[in-house]
Amino acid sequence: MSEYKVLFHIDELNKWKILLANVSNLLAGMEHDELHIEVVANGEAVQYYDLNQELYANKNLMITLHKKGVKFVACNNALKSLGLEKERIIPLVEVVPSGVVEIVKRQSEGFVYIKP
Repeated sequence: MSEYKVLFHIDELNKWKILLANVSNLLAGMEHDELHIEVVANGEAVQYYDLNQELYANKNLMITLHKKGVKFVACNNALKSLGLEKERIIPLVEVVPSGVVEIVKRQSEGFVYIKP
């Protein structure tokens, strides 16, 4: 069994469906490997996490993926710029100060970078 670290980056709201499909396909295709998957949203894509909106969010799929170990992250800078308070986002999402800083940190830790 091998171990892999994968970082998915999303900054476009209309790319969520494909990103979640990519994550699901990765988990299915590498089910015998140890995967560390993180999804970092910044820019307009953080709106997907907004509990008060029915944009594109497939919260049930996100919950399922989270239970499989997928970490969902939101950029606080993007939340602030869009007027979204932390209390308004899906509870399983971790807020980090800066999405780009999170990406740099994960890549320096050996995470493979994927952007749909």
